[in-house]
Amino acid sequence: MGATPAAAADLAGFVAGLPKAELHVHHVGSASPRIVAELAARHPGRVPADLDELRAFFDFRDFAHFIEVYLSVVDLVRTPEDVRTLTYEVARDLAGQQVRYAELTCTPFTSVAVGVPIEGYTEALEDARLAAERELGVVLRFVYDIPGESGIPAADATLEYALRHRPEGLIGFGLGGPEVGVPRPQFAPHFDRARAAGLRSVPHAGETTGPQTVWDALEHLGAERIGHGTSAAQDPALLAHLAERGIALEVCPSSNVATRAVASLAEHPLPAFVAAGVRVTIGSDDPPMFATTLNREHEIAADLLGLDQAGLAELAREGVRASFAPEDVRRRVLGEIDAYERTHRPTSG
Repeated sequence: MGATPAAAADLAGFVAGLPKAELHVHHVGSASPRIVAELAARHPGRVPADLDELRAFFDFRDFAHFIEVYLSVVDLVRTPEDVRTLTYEVARDLAGQQVRYAELTCTPFTSVAVGVPIEGYTEALEDARLAAERELGVVLRFVYDIPGESGIPAADATLEYALRHRPEGLIGFGLGGPEVGVPRPQFAPHFDRARAAGLRSVPHAGETTGPQTVWDALEHLGAERIGHGTSAAQDPALLAHLAERGIALEVCPSSNVATRAVASLAEHPLPAFVAAGVRVTIGSDDPPMFATTLNREHEIAADLLGLDQAGLAELAREGVRASFAPEDVRRRVLGEIDAYERTHRPTSG
């Protein structure tokens, strides 16, 4: 770690133009102050619509404040048009970071709970998805996740939304929310049915609990990737299993520090994952709420892992390879990364 300022600036410039995939980012959690200002103007209330005030509102203090901000934004997504706006504008922000493909984690249960009909929710997602690809060049796919703190009723509803109101862009089934007191095995029947319907299993696990939660996600939920998996570093047998099976971890360094999953970036287990041969992808989680971007997370990963431009390009390729993108999209984005790296290869002498 500890690149010179000039070298760090060079890498930041390289990252800024690098084509990427984003595999761990939340729908509501991606609402930047710009997006929230538009929603707050539609629904006046406790969230300020003034952009400067909103930036102060988003000045992250601790995890409790994150929950307050997150729930405030949830409360602003009240109509299908709000869902459409949020989805399209998140895609716009991703496009600005050269994201070519993204798997956006959506929680329909919370939107339906505040009055959005599931039919309208689904139509809004699809309309935004098609427009984002056509107008912004971002291919969006969706993961429906169970808010674990709401228990089996939320899991039942989320599964129903995924199976009976399935948008064309839905490719995955997940599990988010607090992990403490929310055992993974209780959701096994839901994941069994989702997987039988062709959805990929991508639960969060091991973010704020120990490695057993990751084992449970693998054994009971059939996890094909793990959201966070931070505590897997504590279990050499688990690391070996992940490496042997080629199961990628969706690593979000700034989020892990903000939620106290790790004490500091210097203590982040990302280097231990790579040293153990575990596949990793870099995600931004809830970027405005954690004062980060996907580009910034790649810069952090480069610092933690000592990556040069070639290493960053390979990290971006791994994000594409670990995705569930259509094969033609996968080939196209990998080709764009190759072309970008060739064009930006440092000259010697």
